[in-house]
Amino acid sequence: LMIVVGVTMVSGDAAAVGTSSSLDVTSTSPVDIVQALIAGLFAFGGWHMVTYAAGETIDPTRNIPRALMYGSIIVTVCYIALNAVYMYILPLDVVITSTRVAADAADVVVDGGATFISGLVLLSTFGAVSGIILAGPRVYFSMARDGVLFPWAGKVHPVYRTPHLAIVLQGVWASVLVFTGSYQQLFSRVIYVEWIFFGMMACGLFLLRRRPSYAPTYRIKGYPMIAGLFALSAAVIVIQRFIAEPLEAIIGLGIVLVGVPVYYLWPTHRKGEATLRGDR
Repeated sequence: LMIVVGVTMVSGDAAAVGTSSSLDVTSTSPVDIVQALIAGLFAFGGWHMVTYAAGETIDPTRNIPRALMYGSIIVTVCYIALNAVYMYILPLDVVITSTRVAADAADVVVDGGATFISGLVLLSTFGAVSGIILAGPRVYFSMARDGVLFPWAGKVHPVYRTPHLAIVLQGVWASVLVFTGSYQQLFSRVIYVEWIFFGMMACGLFLLRRRPSYAPTYRIKGYPMIAGLFALSAAVIVIQRFIAEPLEAIIGLGIVLVGVPVYYLWPTHRKGEATLRGDR
C-alpha cells in the first residue's frame, strides 16, 4: 500500500512531502555500515524455511530452488521500494531516528495513517505466524521420524493430516523462549546462531562438491565465488554480533549446544548407531 502511495505521488509530479536534511556521513565507518546491514537481516529472515516442507512439496527439485530465488527477489524489491518511499516522504534525519518509520510516513500522507498502518502490521503478523507454524514443526516432525526426538512429535492428525503434536511442541517452546528475554535479546540470539549455520551450510557445499558421488538436481551458479562470498559474509555477521552483544551471542549459542549431548545420549540415536555397527 505504501509503495502504491509513493508511486502515485511521484507519477503525479508531487513535491516531496518531507524536507531533505543534510547528514554528516564523514564519521561513518565500515563497522557502522556492517552493523546497519545486520539490523535489517531479521526482516529478510525466513527465506530458508521453504525447505522445511520439501517433503510435502510437489516436484521439490524444481519448485524449491525457484521459490527460494523468486521469493527472495520479490521481498528484496518490495523492501527497497518501501525504503525509497519512506525517504521520499520523510526527511532523512526522521527516517534515521524513527522507531516506526512506516507509521510516521503514513501520518504525513493522511491524518490517522499511523493507526491504519499499525492495524496492518498486526494483521501481517498472522501471516508470519502462519508461515512459521507451517514450516517449523516439520523439523520436529522429521526429527521424531528419524528417532532423535519424542516419537509422539512424529504423529499426524487423523483428520487434518498435520503434525499437530509437533505444532504444539513448537508453541510451548516458543512460549518458554519469550520468558527468557526481550524481543531485542531474542532477535540478537537468533541472528547470531542462525548465521553460524548458514555459514556452515555454505562451507558444506565445498565438501559435497569434492565427493565423486555427489550428483545434485540443482547446482548453484557462480560456484565457488558465490558460495565463498556467502560463507565470508556469514563469518563477518557472526563476529560482529559477538563483538556487539557477546552475552546474548553466548546465551543463544549455549541454548543450541545443549542439544549436542542430548542428541548423543538419546536412546533411539544410540540404538541406531549400534545397529549400523552391527552390534546386538
